[in-house]
Amino acid sequence: MRVFYVLYQYLIAVPLALLLTIFTSIFTIVCYPWRNAEFVHKEQQFWSRSMCRLMFLPVTVDGEEHITPGQSYVFVSNHQSMFDVWVIYGWLPVVFKWLMKAELRKVPFVGTACKAAGHIFVSRKNARASFESLHLIEQQLVNGVSTVIFPEGTRSKDGSLGRFKRGAFQIALDLQLPVIPISLSGCYQAMPKGAWTVHRHLIHMHIGEPIDLKQFDDPQEAIDFVRQKVEEGIQ
Repeated sequence: MRVFYVLYQYLIAVPLALLLTIFTSIFTIVCYPWRNAEFVHKEQQFWSRSMCRLMFLPVTVDGEEHITPGQSYVFVSNHQSMFDVWVIYGWLPVVFKWLMKAELRKVPFVGTACKAAGHIFVSRKNARASFESLHLIEQQLVNGVSTVIFPEGTRSKDGSLGRFKRGAFQIALDLQLPVIPISLSGCYQAMPKGAWTVHRHLIHMHIGEPIDLKQFDDPQEAIDFVRQKVEEGIQ
């Protein structure tokens, strides 16, 4: 069965995924003036959910009740796999902007579409550029628009939770926005870093309760507390 599943991925799922990606990219670019509109977000959700469904990956979610409509948040999530992006994009019920690595700007169609959608590229090699990117994302967080950040900075090599960087928390502190932890489970088993094929596995996204960072006197204490909540939600 594994052989047939791999053949299906390369002969059917991947070509369909590429076509969907191109269509969604063009749609996003054309809809640039309405990039925060619900209909644009719904189409992007359809694309993301399709990426998982084409691979027959079941996705379950809990904790949506912790999100208040119209409130902007800083969502922080663990990063296990490239499927993390599709799961969050497809099932997180808010309009949000990614803080993503600058290398993705060079991906055909996708890079241009991400820029049109208002996502912010961050250079990990240039501290000044990274600082400016934080200010750009802060300007987007109004009228219920949120941001999603992987504070580990990169995908986990073994599925374990890594050290959290400060960027996401600085945004939350600057704008006095609540942080919501997201815990992803099963994405690593579905497609770990460096893998070229997908393994069928249940994926679960847990959306935690909002955390007000003003309750902490020490920024590092706040970071450690949020990291603990992310870790607790991983199954």
